[in-house]
Amino acid sequence: MAKNQWVSPREDGWGVRGEGNQRDSKVFQTKQEAVEYGKQRAKKENGELIIQKKNGQIQSKDSYGNDPNPPKDTEH
Repeated sequence: MAKNQWVSPREDGWGVRGEGNQRDSKVFQTKQEAVEYGKQRAKKENGELIIQKKNGQIQSKDSYGNDPNPPKDTEH
């Protein structure tokens, strides 16, 4: 089963957490580092990468699994 990865703001940087997990897999100083790590995890898990803004709003979603209805994503 695919596990989505969330990149979220933390007090001490940016955290990457698998959906449903209690704790972050890893915390990074920069958002870019967290996104790169989250992308690798999402590809490995065949899930989605969900990136949040500093205020907690969802900035973007990228699917790395076998999505039966892939979006017409022009962002990446």
